[in-house]
Amino acid sequence: MHIGIPLFLLRPQRMAAVAAHAEVLGFESVWLPEHLVFPPVIRSRYPYAEDGIAPIRPRTPLLDPFVLLAHVAARTQRIRLGTNVYLPALRHPIASARMIVTLDVLSSGRLTLGVGAGWLEEEFAALGVDFASRGARLRECVRAWRVLWEQPEPQFSGRFFSFGPVVFEPKPVQRPGPPILFGGESEAALRRAAALGDGWYGVRHTPESVRAQIQRLQRLREEAGRAADPFEITVSSGPLTRAERDAFAAAGVHRIVVLPWREDREAERALDTLARELELAP
Repeated sequence: MHIGIPLFLLRPQRMAAVAAHAEVLGFESVWLPEHLVFPPVIRSRYPYAEDGIAPIRPRTPLLDPFVLLAHVAARTQRIRLGTNVYLPALRHPIASARMIVTLDVLSSGRLTLGVGAGWLEEEFAALGVDFASRGARLRECVRAWRVLWEQPEPQFSGRFFSFGPVVFEPKPVQRPGPPILFGGESEAALRRAAALGDGWYGVRHTPESVRAQIQRLQRLREEAGRAADPFEITVSSGPLTRAERDAFAAAGVHRIVVLPWREDREAERALDTLARELELAP
């Protein structure tokens, strides 16, 4: 069982130091979310809260996750670097593929790429991207990335994006590319994960709630002819004990991402406490 932490509620200037401390303690990965822009008032329903209210404010400062993770990579050696989640549908796949491969190369192959379709309709409207087609755009972006990362002279023809032949070098350190985990809880999101993903990223789960999603994913992967392919289950969770960690493992989870602090100044102390509770090995 791997334990990751989100670099959330931290000042950007502190993220690398906290990640380095987590690496020393034996945490497996650090994670950053992504948005390009917020509206002055968020009217879209946030799908991971019962009341539909997002746990973010429109004036929350936004920095690029790949630049931040490159900063973290320069201060660490082993800990994996993840996005939870990146929104490919807002960009051309060549542009995003270049950012992704740059981080993968600079980190010596430590990137795990969590992706999602997105939930904030106002964000798509600001960029002039059709919100209704975001799932299809996401699927097409992932297919285009894999062409760019694997073919010597990539070319791609899709509904939304077409290019090539082009030369795209270097290829990622991780071959055939960084692992791609699909986020989302809906049937459509699970189908995308089953058909195209190297894994799935679930949000705010308990060991009991995640079992049903894993069973659905297993069925969908069988339907897609991918039941034998490696597939990684990652979930975010609230406060974690050893017993809860073991229950997640028994349910079929491979990685838990847990936030142990509420304020920036608490981060190192909270990591120390969680590492002792979980008996992590440096």
